[in-house]
Amino acid sequence: MTINFTIFIQNLLNGLMVGGLYALIAVGYTMVYGILGLINFAFGDIMAMGIYFAYYGATLIRLNFPFAIVFSLITTAVLGILIDRLAYKPLRNAPRISALITAIGVSFFIESFAVVFFGPNYKPFLDVLEDKTIAFQSFIIGNVYIPKIIFIILGVTAAALVVLFLIVYRTKIGMAMRAISADIPTTSLMGINVDMVIGVTFAISSALAALAGVMWALRYPSFYPYTGFVPGLKAFIAAVLGGIGSIGGAVLGGILLGVIEMMLITFFPTLMQYKDAFSFIILIIILLVKPAGLLGKRTVEKV
Repeated sequence: MTINFTIFIQNLLNGLMVGGLYALIAVGYTMVYGILGLINFAFGDIMAMGIYFAYYGATLIRLNFPFAIVFSLITTAVLGILIDRLAYKPLRNAPRISALITAIGVSFFIESFAVVFFGPNYKPFLDVLEDKTIAFQSFIIGNVYIPKIIFIILGVTAAALVVLFLIVYRTKIGMAMRAISADIPTTSLMGINVDMVIGVTFAISSALAALAGVMWALRYPSFYPYTGFVPGLKAFIAAVLGGIGSIGGAVLGGILLGVIEMMLITFFPTLMQYKDAFSFIILIIILLVKPAGLLGKRTVEKV
C-alpha cells in the first residue's frame, strides 16, 4: 500500500493534536477517579460549556480572545466546583453506583440546560477571533502544508500538561491530592481539608476540559450543546487505555488514541466512517487483555 507522505505527516500531526485534547479531558477523568473513585461522565459536557463561555465572553462581553479563554477557564472551574458541591458531595459515603448514576444525570442536565439556554443550533466559533485568517494559514515544510492552528493547539496543550504536572508533583495542594487518592480518612486525620482539596481537583480538571474545548473549537469551528459528547467518551476510553487513576497514563492514552484514529484513516481511508467504532473496540480489547490499562495498577475493590 502506497501512502502519500504529505497525507501521512498531516494526519500524524492531526493525531497528536486530537490526542493531546483527549489527554486534557482524560486527565480530568483520572484526577477525579484517583481521589473519589468516581467516573465523572459530565466532563465532555463541561468541555462544551467551556466553549460557550469563551464564545459569549468574546461576543457579548467583548473580551479579547486571550481574555475570553481566561474567562472560560475561570467560569468552568467554578462550574466544576458547583457540580461537586451540589451533586457529588452529598454522595461521598453513598454506594459508587449512586454516584455513577448521578454523574450521568449531571451530564444530561448540562446538555439539556445548554439546549434550552443557548439554543440547539450550531454556532461559528471563529466569530471570537479578531483575525479569522489564522485558522486558514499554513506552514510549508517541503511539500507539506500544515495549518498553523495545529502547532498553536499542540503548544498550548503541551504547556497546560506541564503546568498540571508541576501542580500535582511540586506543590502542597498537589501533595494533598496524592495523599487523598491514597487514603482519605488518614489524610483528613492529618488536618488536611479534604473537601477543599476535592473542590480544587474539580476546578483544575474542569478548567482543563474547558481549555480542551476551546482548542477543539479552534480546529473544528462549529459547535452546539452536544459537541463534547463524543470527545468526552473518547477521553474516557483514553483514560482507561492509559490506566485510569494515572495522570501519565491518561496523557499516554489520549495521545495513542488520537494517533491510532488518524493512522486508521491514513492507511484505511474507506474505514473513516468507522473511526468512532474503532475507539470502542480498543476499549473492549484493553478491558479484556489489560483492564488496569497500560500504566495503571491493579487494585482490589473495597466492599
